[in-house]
Amino acid sequence: MSVAPPPDIVQAIVTGLWPDPYPKADPFAVLGMHAEAGAGLVVRSFQPDAEAVEVLDAASGRRVATLERIDAAGLFAGAVARRKNPFAYRLRAHFAGAVVEFDDPYRHASSLGELDLHLLGEGRHWRAFEALGAHCLRLAGSDGVRFAVWAPNARRVSVVGDFNRWDGRRHPMRFHPGSGCWELFIPGLAEGVLYKYELLGPDGTPLPLKADPCGYAAELRPDTASRVARLDHHAWNDGDWMATRAARIARDAPVSIYELHLGSWRRSPDDPDRPLGYRELADALAPYLNDLGFTHVELLPVTEHPLDESWGYQTTGYFAPTSRYGTPDELRAFVDACHQAGLGVLLDWVPGHFPQDAWALARFDGTALYEHADPRLGVHADWGTHIFNYSRHEVRSFLLSSAHWWLAEFHFDGLRVDAVASMLYLDYSRRPGEWLPNRFGGRENLDAIDFLRDLNTLVHGEFPGALTLAEESTAWPQVSRPAYTGGLGFSMKWNMGWMNDSLRYFRRDPVHRRWHHDELTFGQMYAYSENFVLPLSHDEVVHGKGSLLGKMPGDDWRRRAGLRLLLAWQVCTPGKKLMFMGGEFGQLREWSEARELDWSLLADAGHAGIQRLSADLNHLYRDLHALHDQDFDQAGFEWIDCHDSAQSVLAWLRRGRDGRFVVVIANFTPEPRSSYRIGVPLAGGYREILNSDSAHYGGSNLGNWGRIEALDGEWMNRPASLEATLPPLGLVILQPV
Repeated sequence: MSVAPPPDIVQAIVTGLWPDPYPKADPFAVLGMHAEAGAGLVVRSFQPDAEAVEVLDAASGRRVATLERIDAAGLFAGAVARRKNPFAYRLRAHFAGAVVEFDDPYRHASSLGELDLHLLGEGRHWRAFEALGAHCLRLAGSDGVRFAVWAPNARRVSVVGDFNRWDGRRHPMRFHPGSGCWELFIPGLAEGVLYKYELLGPDGTPLPLKADPCGYAAELRPDTASRVARLDHHAWNDGDWMATRAARIARDAPVSIYELHLGSWRRSPDDPDRPLGYRELADALAPYLNDLGFTHVELLPVTEHPLDESWGYQTTGYFAPTSRYGTPDELRAFVDACHQAGLGVLLDWVPGHFPQDAWALARFDGTALYEHADPRLGVHADWGTHIFNYSRHEVRSFLLSSAHWWLAEFHFDGLRVDAVASMLYLDYSRRPGEWLPNRFGGRENLDAIDFLRDLNTLVHGEFPGALTLAEESTAWPQVSRPAYTGGLGFSMKWNMGWMNDSLRYFRRDPVHRRWHHDELTFGQMYAYSENFVLPLSHDEVVHGKGSLLGKMPGDDWRRRAGLRLLLAWQVCTPGKKLMFMGGEFGQLREWSEARELDWSLLADAGHAGIQRLSADLNHLYRDLHALHDQDFDQAGFEWIDCHDSAQSVLAWLRRGRDGRFVVVIANFTPEPRSSYRIGVPLAGGYREILNSDSAHYGGSNLGNWGRIEALDGEWMNRPASLEATLPPLGLVILQPV
């Protein structure tokens, strides 16, 4: 009676090079315990370093068989006498100087549910992370980790790690051909174990070791292994926030976002090379932002990424928080602390492209799996990255599950979706002949459009009160209109036009601004076509563009006044607000991810004044309904005078839903204007409630202190008028009293 499998199977097991695709190449058909005709009950185990292997009855602990070495490489096999039916067993292996008893992975049946496999195969599993990845669980009386990964074209997939000396021969996985998934439960493993997948491509060629696409945690860079993590440690205490957050992001609610790069906001006072961790940041950040009046913080991507210089936009771990700042539970604690302090937390998320690192998603199973095979569809030449194949159901499921993961497991309050324009257009940043048209001959990426609609439908349906924000830089219509009406379904869209026009104008010497007045006024032509966020983002303070303060022309006084005017211009313009860190106090140097912000600047009265203005603007924006509750409605804004280009002055009204209004007047030159007359809706007293030129903010203190009387008499087609003093490079807000 032979207990040895056919020679080609023996060779496949001991070399790890399976010459044939599934079903012949099935380790579960060979390893473990099997009732075989002519041989009885047979046990086989591959233990390369063992001197002997025994089979133990799991119930009694008695030895029931001793396996013989049938191949010098370490394949053991033997029959169990007087037993006909498979039973629970353990293995005892004798090594030089040690005896180890363990549960055999190959005695365990599949624990992936049929529904999971069905949905994964159809690409309709929005919680794919519950099936795929590494999960600590108890199976058939043993604690261990179940690994599962999608790799439909691989010839073999194995789990490797320190626990098996990174030897892919030791733990080959079970294949589910209907879904393209591979699975293996390894008893005895636990949280914290490092692992990767070893794959053979469809032609049998070994591939670079791969991190888990659905891994929950990752090794600290520059190492790239995935780490087994549990989901059940953190006890949330943000119930009050979660119950009320929908009201906090309503169309009529104030939303002021602080955009943050975790690694360079602050560094350890003891080690400038060490960024603060998630818990340290929570302790410092929440009170800081509360004092400044921000409603939300938006994190540049904290999804795992190998290169600090990418700021997180070269994502390799779509389910793994970066280990740079701590553990997944410490990120949960950060979000929890922010919520308890009354701050929403948004995540910058990157579904538009992924890096070409060989250990990550690129050609994952030896084929173009997550990406398009044709470089005209699958490569971003500008960024050296791959483009997701949105036509593939499994890829869409992967990305939708990632979105679900961050919102469900980490309680993020929304996703800022990066580079939406690059997703929408097949010819994005491509010359003629470098792209392929859609099935109708057009340039629109129809599959990406469907994906974005599915994404927004998922988020808004499953997570009430969660935001989706699009970084979209073109004139694509209805980005922030519901998917069921033909829109993309985003909550809001970054107003890149406003940002570019405003910064272009503010960079100009004031003597030339009279010729470019339209750069400030044009935005009102389209301001209500979308739900806009007005961003002063990280992209504008890098790559030689200089800081916001550095963009301002003139001497130090004029530059600071110009920045104060820019901040006030943003707050008084309809739309929700976003400020990248450092802008709130006039960071002077261009931002770098390699160092913390220049907090020492706050010892200077001018920078401290800019910070005080930022706080007062945010609090005024939150407190004054006229400045926020009709941000997306034409009724909330009205020009008083947008034609005074000769003096570079603009005057306008902001109105609340209750009909109350404020008057805003901005002087974009360093020349003060006295007795500047404008028409207003009502006669009577007006009080100056903010002046960006106040000495409190580091200005010249020229303004309208006390009460201004508006007199009856038509002016500018309005029933009354007032005369105001306009400070140099300053903005004033007047409120009827």
